[in-house]
Amino acid sequence: MQEYYKILGLNKNATDEEIESAYHRLKEKYSRERFSEGEEGNLAARNLTKLETAYAEIRSSRDSVNFDGDEASYDFSDVERLIKGGKLNQAQEKLDDIYDRNAEWHYLQSVIFYKKNWMNECKKQLEIAMNMEPYNDKYSNAYTKLRQRMEFNERQFHSGNFNSNPSSNDNQDRQMGDSGCGTFLDCCTTWCCMNMMCNSCCR
Repeated sequence: MQEYYKILGLNKNATDEEIESAYHRLKEKYSRERFSEGEEGNLAARNLTKLETAYAEIRSSRDSVNFDGDEASYDFSDVERLIKGGKLNQAQEKLDDIYDRNAEWHYLQSVIFYKKNWMNECKKQLEIAMNMEPYNDKYSNAYTKLRQRMEFNERQFHSGNFNSNPSSNDNQDRQMGDSGCGTFLDCCTTWCCMNMMCNSCCR
């Protein structure tokens, strides 16, 4: 990886801002010089290719998840903030830009699906998260609460009391991701009190 940093004239301790600045500066330089005649243009074209490769590898490495014990180095706070603000499309775009998709990625994807009332998709994402981190209580508790809600909706449907309007479940949906995108229904004392849940999502 060090050779990629050298191409940008940096070392591994460079900040993201320094990487971006060096990349754009060199890209502009090589893009201009590649139209020169003879070997100078050929060299600039080769350097531009190397630059693009180096930048892509560095960004991929920095965006990927490196585990220190049970803690992931990737900061999902922007995604959580967008979910809390109800900006689900922007949160989805943030998630889509992350190449290395760890258990927390799939959990947050399940949060978005939950808030869109896509329960089956939410369930699948939570199952992936639990398979990746089977001892994570946050994921397993969220899965349990999701199953309870799905079973409750199923009973309501068969009893003729089912309300298909997703807006009627707003208070329930806000529970997905509570306490740092934690469990679905932590603020609820019983399932029958769902309509009185607090309005928090991600802390």
